[in-house]
Amino acid sequence: MTAAPFSLEGKTALITGAGGGIGRALVSACREAGAAVVGADREAAMLDGLDLASRVVCDLSDTAATQMAVRDHLAAHGAPDILVSNAGFTRAETIEQVDMAVWESELAINLNGAYAVAAPIIEAMAARGAGSVVFIASVNGLAHFGNPAYSAAKAGLIAYARAIALERGHRGVRANVVCPGSVRTPAWDHRLEKNPTLLDKVLPHYPLGRLVSPQEVANAVIFFASDASSGITGTTLAVDAGLTAGYMRFVSDLLTQEN
Repeated sequence: MTAAPFSLEGKTALITGAGGGIGRALVSACREAGAAVVGADREAAMLDGLDLASRVVCDLSDTAATQMAVRDHLAAHGAPDILVSNAGFTRAETIEQVDMAVWESELAINLNGAYAVAAPIIEAMAARGAGSVVFIASVNGLAHFGNPAYSAAKAGLIAYARAIALERGHRGVRANVVCPGSVRTPAWDHRLEKNPTLLDKVLPHYPLGRLVSPQEVANAVIFFASDASSGITGTTLAVDAGLTAGYMRFVSDLLTQEN
């Protein structure tokens, strides 16, 4: 039993991308905190094995169908107390690899799809007079680490959260953002199979010397979703093992060698 003020007992959380590596940790964390969970993902099979009160199946790249699915859910079940907008994807790209097709596909899911889910839920929360929205963005929305289109989409989510905080705060709706750095999900297994030494290049950039876990991202979400953060809205929290605190390689490779 989770003790207040971090308890989500009696609340319902809708989590997009619930079938992914971070999504499954989010579902587990919300359930452990006492919430009933609505899982949303693009295929029903992706939600198998999760402890869910109900499901929403929608492909965020189809915004019209997504909004219809969300509105149908709201009509049947009412507004959730918590929305965790987690679904997203990216590829390793530099600016010369981005064309209009790449740009549109990245924004379609990471920004437009997130809006398609959030907009009707936020209005339902505002009509009820309470709600907490947590967007999973990325450190890419705070500084440039490659992936230009993805970065633009995640920066857009941060701006959207601030708009919600300012324009719906008086109606009881809070909106905050969690910005993970690299997260050690199963997606890394495939990358490491292709390049077993990849982490040797990645980890020196992180002051903690490691990647964060999906559970650590979920812990931050529970904070924002719960009454523990009842006075906080419009903020962004990096869960990134220190990546955005500064340039670790500058310290370790340059300053240390001079002393």
